[in-house]
Amino acid sequence: MRIVLFEDHGVIDLEPLTLARPVFDLYCGASPLSAKQARYFAPCTTGALVRPFLADLLRRNGPTLPVNDMNWLMQGPALMVNGRWLPPDGTPPDLSKSRPIVGTIGGDVAFVLLTPDMLEGCTAENLDEFLDRWKRSLPRQEAGGTMIARPWDILALNGRQISRDFRARGEQARSARPMDFSLVGPAGQLCIDPSARIDPLVVADTSAGPVMIDRDAMITAFTKLEGPCYIGPGTHVLGARIRAGTTLGPYCRIGGEVENSIVQGFSNKPHDGYLGHSHVGEWVNIGAGAQTSNLRHDYGEVVLNQGGIRLPTGATKIGSFIGDHAKIGVGSLLNAGTNLGAFTNILPAGRLLPRYVPSFCQVSHGVLMENNDSEILFATAQEVMRRRGVELSETQHDVYRAVFEQTAPQRRQTLHEVDRPRLRRSA
Repeated sequence: MRIVLFEDHGVIDLEPLTLARPVFDLYCGASPLSAKQARYFAPCTTGALVRPFLADLLRRNGPTLPVNDMNWLMQGPALMVNGRWLPPDGTPPDLSKSRPIVGTIGGDVAFVLLTPDMLEGCTAENLDEFLDRWKRSLPRQEAGGTMIARPWDILALNGRQISRDFRARGEQARSARPMDFSLVGPAGQLCIDPSARIDPLVVADTSAGPVMIDRDAMITAFTKLEGPCYIGPGTHVLGARIRAGTTLGPYCRIGGEVENSIVQGFSNKPHDGYLGHSHVGEWVNIGAGAQTSNLRHDYGEVVLNQGGIRLPTGATKIGSFIGDHAKIGVGSLLNAGTNLGAFTNILPAGRLLPRYVPSFCQVSHGVLMENNDSEILFATAQEVMRRRGVELSETQHDVYRAVFEQTAPQRRQTLHEVDRPRLRRSA
């Protein structure tokens, strides 16, 4: 079967997680969403239909992946799969001989099986119009699973998805290496790659779920890993307490205490400090002693500001959502329900910092202002990546420029609202 992972209008509601990447590249459990979608419909070949500014980056990262390639898309029947959709457990419906059909969750399209003639004129730009048409005209069935609609949805699912990914690996998930650390709970819940380095005086607790340690990871002494948790390839855990429900993506440096959080990859939090119920993008640096609150004093519902709109989360524990290349200064205090965009620069103020900082803005002495020289920020990003042996390609540079332009209205609106009280007082 040929499946095409697509992005619909819902990716906007997942910012800052999706500012600089396709939604199906987001980690949930021990793998990105795309891996779960491909596993559900396996065996399959995969293509992608994404926002145009991301297409070249996706082609560069996956040279064999057809991206926004309508000729490939129309070569035969295709199963369009929403990149925000987390498929259910079990086997998929048999679609090999089905007529066109649409699978839905509520009002969202999870997947739609199409013939080539039905794709005539469809592009990444007008896909939402076609989805509405197919939803109205084709037979429907319940897709099952979960549609990720808001940033906090993916955190609520993460622990269960780690356990699910562990089960999906079958016998490959069983650790064959000798125990050179302390184990609490069943040994059958361990999955440790033979290339991983684990120091003495490390504790793995599998009582509540699996502990998965991927290739070339390094776990230093005085670390405790509480399952379900996943440590990605090349990631260093530095005398930390990694609590249940946590995913650490590839090549991170993590210390302190981390609870029920996802770190997408290549990010630094090597020092003491608490990160709870939070999502951290790529190439983020969190300074020593920085703390994220994840609970209100009155135990009430946490509200998140997204693009100037206050959104009730329905949850009492929500931490911070931090975009790519954000810098969090030493000793910074982030309130519950904080939203920091891409390339934000947060300096400590000795008190809780603003809960919403648009992309390419900074907070200095508690005052929000714009970082309007994006090329200086991109030069810093290039140096950060070079230190890890990664090149900031021109393609990635173009994506960041597009993010800068697309988020400009949010910056203007937020800075205008911040300035109004100050102007009233001065008048």
